[in-house]
Amino acid sequence: MKKIEVKQIYSDPALFDSKEVFVSGWVKSARGGKAFGFLDLNDGSCFKGVQVVFDAEKLSNFDEVSKLNTGSSVEVLGNLVLTPEARQPFEIHAKDVKVLSATDSEYPLQKKKMTLEFLREQAYLRPRTNTYSAVFRIRSECAYAIHKFMHEEGLTYVHTPIITKSDCEGGSELFRVSSQDIYAPNSSLNPEDELFGGKVFLTPTGQLEGEAMAMALGKVYTFGPTFRAENSNTTRHANEFWMIEPEIAFCDLNGLMDFEEKMIKSVIGHLLEYSKDELEFCNKNIDNGLLDRLNLVANSQFERVSYTDAIEILKKNNDKFEFKVSWGSDIQTEHEKYLTEVVYGKPVFVTDYPKEIKAFYMHQNDDGKTVAAVDCLVPGIGELTGGSQREVDYNKLLERIHELGLKEKDYWWYLNLRKYGSAPHSGFGIGFERFVMYVTGMSNIRDVELFPRTPNNCEF
Repeated sequence: MKKIEVKQIYSDPALFDSKEVFVSGWVKSARGGKAFGFLDLNDGSCFKGVQVVFDAEKLSNFDEVSKLNTGSSVEVLGNLVLTPEARQPFEIHAKDVKVLSATDSEYPLQKKKMTLEFLREQAYLRPRTNTYSAVFRIRSECAYAIHKFMHEEGLTYVHTPIITKSDCEGGSELFRVSSQDIYAPNSSLNPEDELFGGKVFLTPTGQLEGEAMAMALGKVYTFGPTFRAENSNTTRHANEFWMIEPEIAFCDLNGLMDFEEKMIKSVIGHLLEYSKDELEFCNKNIDNGLLDRLNLVANSQFERVSYTDAIEILKKNNDKFEFKVSWGSDIQTEHEKYLTEVVYGKPVFVTDYPKEIKAFYMHQNDDGKTVAAVDCLVPGIGELTGGSQREVDYNKLLERIHELGLKEKDYWWYLNLRKYGSAPHSGFGIGFERFVMYVTGMSNIRDVELFPRTPNNCEF
């Protein structure tokens, strides 16, 4: 008999009423009495599971099934019965339960309450818990919603290199990639002997290559893995993470903000519609303000304020902050939260930052002091995206490269983009894990990555 996924049954339970069904899955819990027993079964097709009722008179292996531990895998043949008065809309009355693999008493996930710290040590098993099942399903749906939005907006998906010679941000700590035996005794590495003829690194961003593609295809985006080698153990940083980086030609800073706002609202709206069960679970068990916050963002008109005006607002409240602000200082998370949660009560775009605290590639404003940069701040976490209108003046860009001590030879082709048919263009980056943290309520990036790569953590 052909197997049916539980998701199919939930789509229209009445279609299967009183019919024989064949399902398979993993046992979430098993309870057995003298005459009847119950299995809570999940087959991975959806967040919800199904209750299986088994009868001692009908099941030859009743005792074996009654004693199954969490995590055991089974196949079940039985009749589906609608139960509209119960908590679950239907259940399966088993005719046969075949045990495929029974876990023993050493199975790590048998405790009723397990901390997130404990589950990180069981990363290969934690997707089986309700918490991580919800998080990773939302992550998947979030990725789909982003691709869907970009496609509908006419952006071309481009795959930029993972190995690079340049550091887009300037000053980032990068992972060096070598074709030589770096662990050999008395090893003396010569960059000229490398496979690529010089030092190369795992990329921290696909932006520069994305700009080259935008100068040909108009609107593009990258969505791929990026790497930073900082020895940072904060809850917001990982050494391997994914970035979404749209790059749009003939677009200024205002047009970029319009695009960002539309994208964020679209993706959150998609999740509110298609990840209801998972979001309700997260709202109940992880962050009980999650749904209110997501609905606020999805239905708000984002505020826009210049960095200069934001600093003036914050300076009036400096006594409330650990880090005092002044013009020229960076805006910290506590300031971002104050602006979004106290001052405006909704998402905020902060624009036109001092050029000294921003990257070299940003368009220099006429005042000579600021650049056309923008950060999107949201209630709950602060900065969600960072972007800018790009500098298209060859001489200004070259001057900034020299000011920051970067090597002109590493950016020759990027500079040449300003000589050969340059056009105004803008783009932004959004850390995918940061976004998933926001839409699940998770407070640690380690809890939204399947196998997180952080300092001293690469076991799985």
